[in-house]
Amino acid sequence: QVQVVESGGGLVQPGGSLRLSCVASGGTFSQYAMGWFRQAPGKEREFVAAISWAGASTYYVDSVKGRFTISKDNDKNTVYLQMNSLKPEDTAVYYCAADPWGSSAYDKVNTYDYWGQGTQVTVSS
Repeated sequence: QVQVVESGGGLVQPGGSLRLSCVASGGTFSQYAMGWFRQAPGKEREFVAAISWAGASTYYVDSVKGRFTISKDNDKNTVYLQMNSLKPEDTAVYYCAADPWGSSAYDKVNTYDYWGQGTQVTVSS
């Protein structure tokens, strides 16, 4: 059974930075595409970023391009989301997810088989 665990959330002022980490265990992490999603109160879960199994390809929602960076360390079974220049509208619970099949629909919630419990990110002064 694959387990996905996120960490690194917290409270940060506008313009600040956070780095989220996600460890996946119990499966062949090096073969998984990985994604980050977020969900704000009263809103649907939305795609944030994704990375291919080898890390060669990355994808971002337009609202975070140039501010967020996704990366993958297959030796550590970990995927990261570096978030810079944070804005209040980035406030949400951030979820990490694993896709064992490498689907091209990387921005769709139902593409991913395994999900973490989420980590809260709050951007506020």
